[in-house]
Amino acid sequence: MKSVLVDKVASVAQHNNLGQELRLSADIPCEEGVLLAVRVLNNKSRYNQLELTSGRMATVNQGDIIVGALGHRKALHGYSGYLPDELEVGSSVQVLNIGGVLGICDSANPVVGAPFECQVLGTVLHFPYLGERIGIPARVGAEKLDSEIKLECPGIQVVALAGTCMDSGKTAAACAIVSRLRHRGQHVAACKATGVSLRRDILAMEDAGAAETMIFSDLGIVATTAKNGPALTRSLLSGLAKSNPDVIVVELGDGLLGAYGVEAILNDRTIRDALTAVILCANDPVAAWGGTRILREQFDIEPAFITGPATDNAVGIDQITERLSLPAINALSNGAALGDAIAELLAVKKMAGIAS
Repeated sequence: MKSVLVDKVASVAQHNNLGQELRLSADIPCEEGVLLAVRVLNNKSRYNQLELTSGRMATVNQGDIIVGALGHRKALHGYSGYLPDELEVGSSVQVLNIGGVLGICDSANPVVGAPFECQVLGTVLHFPYLGERIGIPARVGAEKLDSEIKLECPGIQVVALAGTCMDSGKTAAACAIVSRLRHRGQHVAACKATGVSLRRDILAMEDAGAAETMIFSDLGIVATTAKNGPALTRSLLSGLAKSNPDVIVVELGDGLLGAYGVEAILNDRTIRDALTAVILCANDPVAAWGGTRILREQFDIEPAFITGPATDNAVGIDQITERLSLPAINALSNGAALGDAIAELLAVKKMAGIAS
């Protein structure tokens, strides 16, 4: 066991309450969520920041000692990487995302350049036994995911945002909806159910007015998969339901076709039956067409609205309206209208539920 002074603690370690001076072990379990201290070996001019536990973004420099968590990533517009089978002090890993996920990069999008190269210094220890100097590996999360948890959110309306890809406008739409519902007197909670650990999106939802927020990494998961996605979603919705909000807004990160488990979530009938409305966020009209077809044919879901870059001007909106017979509203230029449309839809569905 040795001591080290760290420069930056990534947001993936949000629930560990780490200080600057940490104790490290040379014994490194190669398991998702284990926290490591690493030394950054290079500088970068692109994709060169780290989200801290405070939510602030900090530029990472060569020589910085940072804390991140072992995990994997499968991002179309970022890095792809995997969890290594074994590591020792001095081994090399790469920073796979801004939230501090560490792994072995096997593919990089040219837009973000090569990743940060890092030298492993050791496993971060925490000391749960009062008065004893017995350290155990620190891990991501405030609690452990219960893979058998049942969905419990009776009477609470749920609005889900699914995208055709990452960067399709899901968070912007979620924030517009949260903000408008709050202005209309609704108690709104929000969560992000899939993706790779990064708190930026749920912090934006908090800024928009969400009274309570959660993300999958709160449950010890660094990056979601088809295997854990449904249980995570059930747990997040059930957890937020305890505060009895009027509406829960849930963002399904990445896209309908991807490695983070969105398909598995929508294939779960208990989750699908709990969704009051699904909004599709699309990058372009062709994506809107394909995403709508997937929702309709694979999941028997009729999208309530289309938003995202496909609706950035009248050209895309007209194409969507004519070819899909669906309303299209841009969340950036017309967020209040999108929120009002969702509010009116929820009111209709609530009255229909009461009537039935």
